[in-house]
Amino acid sequence: MITKESITAFFKGNVTKPLRFDDIVFLLDLSSSERRGLKRLLRELCAEGTVVRTRKGLYGPSEEMSLATGYFEAHRDGYGFLISEQPGERDIFIPARATLGAMNNDRVVVRIEDRHRREGRIIRVLERAHSRITGTFEAGRAASYIKPKNRSVPFDLYVAPGDTGKARSGDSVIAEILSYPTDKRPTAGRVVKVLKKPETVSDEVELVMDELNLPRRFPVEVLQEARDLHDRSQADRRTRKRTDLRDLPTVTIDGERARDFDDAVSIERIEGGYRLWVHIADVGYYVRWGTPIDLEARRRGTSVYFPDRVVPMLPQELSEDLCSLKPGEERPAFTVEMDFDNRSDKRGMRPDMRSVRFYPSLIRSDERMTYTSVKKILVDRDPEERGRYRHLIDEFELMGELCNALKQKRIRRGSLDFDLPEPEVVLDMQGNLESIIKSERNFAHIIIEEFMIAANEAVAGYVAGLGIPFLYRVHEEPDPLKLENILKMINTLGIIRVGKGLRARDFPALLRQITGKPEEEILNHMILRSLKQARYSPVNVGHFGLASVSYTHFTSPIRRYPDLVVHRILGAVLEKNHLSDRQTKEMQSILPDIAFTSSRTERQADEAERMVLKGMRVWLMRDKVGEQFDGTVVSVMPHGLRVRLNDYYVEGLLHISYMTDDFYRYDEKAMSLYGVNRKKTFSLGKSLTVRIEKIDMEDREILFGTVS
Repeated sequence: MITKESITAFFKGNVTKPLRFDDIVFLLDLSSSERRGLKRLLRELCAEGTVVRTRKGLYGPSEEMSLATGYFEAHRDGYGFLISEQPGERDIFIPARATLGAMNNDRVVVRIEDRHRREGRIIRVLERAHSRITGTFEAGRAASYIKPKNRSVPFDLYVAPGDTGKARSGDSVIAEILSYPTDKRPTAGRVVKVLKKPETVSDEVELVMDELNLPRRFPVEVLQEARDLHDRSQADRRTRKRTDLRDLPTVTIDGERARDFDDAVSIERIEGGYRLWVHIADVGYYVRWGTPIDLEARRRGTSVYFPDRVVPMLPQELSEDLCSLKPGEERPAFTVEMDFDNRSDKRGMRPDMRSVRFYPSLIRSDERMTYTSVKKILVDRDPEERGRYRHLIDEFELMGELCNALKQKRIRRGSLDFDLPEPEVVLDMQGNLESIIKSERNFAHIIIEEFMIAANEAVAGYVAGLGIPFLYRVHEEPDPLKLENILKMINTLGIIRVGKGLRARDFPALLRQITGKPEEEILNHMILRSLKQARYSPVNVGHFGLASVSYTHFTSPIRRYPDLVVHRILGAVLEKNHLSDRQTKEMQSILPDIAFTSSRTERQADEAERMVLKGMRVWLMRDKVGEQFDGTVVSVMPHGLRVRLNDYYVEGLLHISYMTDDFYRYDEKAMSLYGVNRKKTFSLGKSLTVRIEKIDMEDREILFGTVS
């Protein structure tokens, strides 16, 4: 019988050169009916990357050919990197000539052509990440084209005369890709929308949603299912056996503008330590495998947050009502109950997790707290705020104690702690842009972060010990080449001296050394950018950034699909103490794809939020052309400097062509620009005064000039 396994074994044992289909049929002595089965199996193996089709025939298997599968990370200059699906594998450089027309985030197969230099060539695109692109329509006599706005897209789109719609030359348009580039034909597209120039900040957000093809509404069948779920009675919620925790003092702690509350916490002191309950909305109770809501949530992957709106993963009936842990409302939850011993463990580290339990529960949140309010209670000791919540003061004090102990233990074990400020867009009551300020975490943010990390680690550690298929949140160690660049950067700045041979395990001590330095924020950002991006994987390789042996995402199932999957697996295990053979095979089959698509949608959400922030920056500064501002150099490049202003938390580009007082050259070793004649030097952290020369609304860029 012909199976995938037998065909793979055949390639591994016999194929030393490319084989034609008829050659394989002859060697295997197949009948006509078996030929049809062979064609189907070969198509599946080629789609998986196990066997690769070329002009000369079929190669295989992939491990014998130095093949790797993953997603393509495209650079605006044409080249890119393969980020392997196998955790722990180093990135593979793909030259511009070897991308095969792949776009950013495409799933591809790469042949590694130089193992020492980690260089390869894309030989197959398995899955396209983009079906639409945004660009400028250019009409010509012979043909019309669309020039992509995203410079990492390596091709223009040919538009046939009947596919131009109402577009005119120079219009910004959205085009549907009809065919992707091959050796025989160019890329073709069809204009589906002509974009208008945004006239308000809200229009700018709409434009980003168009550019990234983000969904604006849910399908009809999804909305109907959500309405049906909303009609369930309170009694129906208790059909599943649940631990009744409605009388346990419980609070949610979120930002002022939050509408979906997917986590709540409770705490009490026990002999020798603390008992912490982390309650997470039981979304899996409402959203079952394979339902319209589930399939739509899997496609979206995550909620996307903008300053003036949210693109939710789940319909509003679920995200803001049924699943949201609103104060005073009974809600089904999934609870992680952890006992911490405040006495030191064998290594002298505390607090030690004494025990952990997982179970479905029924809770009622007592208060909807904000980070600002909890900070006033614990840090500012505000009399009015403490009086208002006097019935919960003891619980908040215990939370502060446990948070400090958990954080200290995490840092001592080697976790990285980047306390980085983030830009916060300030809108008035009408949604108009007021400012962009530096938003910093306060102690209340840290409390929730530490408690969520503890719950995620507890879940991952428990399931990892069972050896069943699972979805982990992994973060690999940095690439050795990146470590060399970090070492060079730190030694160039001369803030501290780091010896040769910087290792990944040296990072925590390094971060402690730069704490309090004027350049701390800049260095932290650069070190963070040099690290690999965390992602989802069915293979557990640990979490480097958190120094966790096992880690997962369990605490946000309203806004992240992987968390919902983790809930389902954990729930199935707790119900029967194991997964059936059928469930095990099913999870082994679907988890790799869920991990890949969830990681990709997460990257898309991050990109969307960055694009909107860039748009907000240019809208804020567009009426300030000609004004002067003091700023700080946060990045040095051969073509100029990135400067962050002091008055606004806004960055812009000081291009070398605008530095007219001298002829500047880039010193790669010193990571600086230096003037040939006047010897003026610009390096990281340098203060300077700039003038806003131009606002490029289309590219969302602020262009600075120097001030004499």
